Amino acid sequence: MNSPSIFKILLFGLAYVFWICTARVVPINTGGEIFSRQSQSSNRLISREAFNSLEELARIVDVSYCVGGTGVQTPFECLSHCSEFEGFELITTWHTGPFLSDSCGYVALSHRPFATRIIIAFRGTYSIANTVIDLSAYPQGYVPYDAGGDGDGEETPQCHNCTVHAGFMRSWESARPTVLHHVSAARERYPDYKVVLVGHSLGGAVAALAGVEMQLRGWEPEVTTFGEPKVGNKGFSRFLNDVFDLGASSDDYNWRFRRVTHVNDPVPLLPLEEWGYEPHAGEIFISKPDLSPSISDLVLCEGNSDAQCISGAEETTLHAITSAGVSTGALPSLVDSPQDQEPLSDQSRVDSVRDVDHDSGVRLSRVSAPWHLIPAKYRLWELFISHRDYFWRIGLCVPGGDPTGRGEYFASVPSLVG
Repeated sequence: MNSPSIFKILLFGLAYVFWICTARVVPINTGGEIFSRQSQSSNRLISREAFNSLEELARIVDVSYCVGGTGVQTPFECLSHCSEFEGFELITTWHTGPFLSDSCGYVALSHRPFATRIIIAFRGTYSIANTVIDLSAYPQGYVPYDAGGDGDGEETPQCHNCTVHAGFMRSWESARPTVLHHVSAARERYPDYKVVLVGHSLGGAVAALAGVEMQLRGWEPEVTTFGEPKVGNKGFSRFLNDVFDLGASSDDYNWRFRRVTHVNDPVPLLPLEEWGYEPHAGEIFISKPDLSPSISDLVLCEGNSDAQCISGAEETTLHAITSAGVSTGALPSLVDSPQDQEPLSDQSRVDSVRDVDHDSGVRLSRVSAPWHLIPAKYRLWELFISHRDYFWRIGLCVPGGDPTGRGEYFASVPSLVG
């Protein structure tokens, strides 16, 4: 096959990801009724207390983007939102490497008179390109933390037929020794402090895996993620739901795992369900496309995949693809299933798209092209602003946060909570 044909296939595959990731989500028609603020029932509305908590955590996780760059220094100083958090004490930062499978973040304490907490913040990846590529990496078997190994008589939990994304698991494993050491020491010194985990993007997936282990250790953490991709399969989602007792309470502030999604953010829809991935419960959906959201823009979602929340965007995405004249039936053959893939975290080349002879069904040679050869207009990760828009525009370590994403409301509100 000549190289122009190979390149066309590569671009076609990227076009598919483009539609998945950039199709603008419009109000979703479910059962003949357009979902809007007016159609939200009272039990879907979020409380002011929970709203303020989420806004604060968005700024806390934004600080993690200083790690690996200009840094976060003691007592708690950085170029981002650090000055807004009186009573914070930095314990440690970690930055295990430049690849997606590595991890980055910080551990801090929040002291009285403010809410007493041990905070673990997991940074996302700077490169949306890496996120999109690695979302196609293969799953691996998941074995929960062995609570019985502590000698406290607790039974070892069972996670039947559970798999998780291999890249996300490697990221947690790289951070695990540092995080567990410092959090364990902090718990011994401050036994009444609440353990709070927060993560954005890749960091959300890592926070989910870390949160499950900490819960199994009996630490009773509270976990909040923004733009978290799907971490594992149906078995793992069920296991996480059981571990955090998601769905047992309709009171949003009692949820100990909150998975925040945004109407135009494609990452929570990935990896694809066709590859065996499924979201877990605990979703809080931001329905307003632009910054800044108000309480009425946040929706409490039901179950793993609520059609009135981010999962409903998949239908709109498919409609956008077919409206553009792209045959969705041909798309799956262009991208390997997870079982056929190698981990892509440590690679700098696109090699997950292969050509297929549709007459014989024979898979042809692997396409391999350096990222710098892809035209700028196809570097789709440059367009993923919505993946960063969670109360603030997360991801840039500058005073007060990214100035392009202050919105109409929060720009005049330096701090909603102490």
